[in-house]
Amino acid sequence: MPRDRSPLRFSRRGFTGTIALGAAAAAVPGLANVRQSGTETIIGAGEHTFRVHHHFPKLPDRFTWQTTHNVAVDGAGHLYVIHEGRKEHKDHPAIFVFDSEGTFVRAFGSQFQGGGHGIEVRKEGNEEFLYVCAYQQVKAFAKLTLHGETVWYRKAPMESGCYAAGEDLSTTPTWTREGFLPTNVAFLDDGGFLLADGYGTFKIHRYDKDAKWVSCFGGAGDGQGTFNTAHGLWVDRRAGREPTIVVTDRAHDTLQVFSMEGVYQETLTGFGLPANIDTWKNLMVVPELKACVTLLDEKNMIVARLGQAVDRLGEVENLRGHPDKWLDGQFVHPHDACFTPEGHIFVAEWVATGRITKLEKV
Repeated sequence: MPRDRSPLRFSRRGFTGTIALGAAAAAVPGLANVRQSGTETIIGAGEHTFRVHHHFPKLPDRFTWQTTHNVAVDGAGHLYVIHEGRKEHKDHPAIFVFDSEGTFVRAFGSQFQGGGHGIEVRKEGNEEFLYVCAYQQVKAFAKLTLHGETVWYRKAPMESGCYAAGEDLSTTPTWTREGFLPTNVAFLDDGGFLLADGYGTFKIHRYDKDAKWVSCFGGAGDGQGTFNTAHGLWVDRRAGREPTIVVTDRAHDTLQVFSMEGVYQETLTGFGLPANIDTWKNLMVVPELKACVTLLDEKNMIVARLGQAVDRLGEVENLRGHPDKWLDGQFVHPHDACFTPEGHIFVAEWVATGRITKLEKV
């Protein structure tokens, strides 16, 4: 995440607003509820109670975490973790795979080093694939097999008319609204997908099942259909609701909801730099870079705020760089979260030394 362009600079006013939100939501079950049970750390309450397993997956000594970004789970229960990586470490893999116990299985994806960001698993017929987004000097997105073989690899969609000349060839980060810096994908029922250009144009691109560009919506603006950092997205198919596209408008601290045709419907407020989305049964999980993982029900009402410790971001300068000051049951900068089929949650944090937490549903 770019230090000087992404809105991760916490002003006193920004902290005050988020803390006020926490006070107002104090009656929410599971809000910042951290406790010890023997040797276990427990957060949440009621049906939204979880055992906390920080640093759940273990890397072999020959590899290192280089700023963890996103997580995904396949049908066999394997966990896929993508980290940003460093461009000078081109031979180091950007994607790690672990089994359900957190044991290392394999690694690949060195082509995304220095820009690894988004990762999702999709079942197509009888086979599953990875969809990967990479920003910074990589500036590409790709479809891979679960073992890392490339199915296709794409750069900026110049046919959209959104980009400066040469963006489909460039490997230089261009932090402008004519640059291409993709962050995340979401899947459509017709085999196509949506791509968030979260650090570039702030557009949401629609592709067909053959990865051909179709259209786009959004772009930079003040909200209600436009964005300031369209970082994450998801297709909300929870029962009892019309399917919608939900986009995290990160620097505005909101989620925006669109029809499946990309028509703006509503804005959900009260978040602290929301970064991505996932759903399970009637729940939506929203990892927030301001030290919180939020759960919403099918009415989009907040039912739990997990690991919330926004005040510590103000108390400890550069908390992300001081692992010795991290506390069990509290988060620093949740950047992505995904559910398992059982309702457990994996959380990836934007920290240079890497931290992947498993929230085990009690």
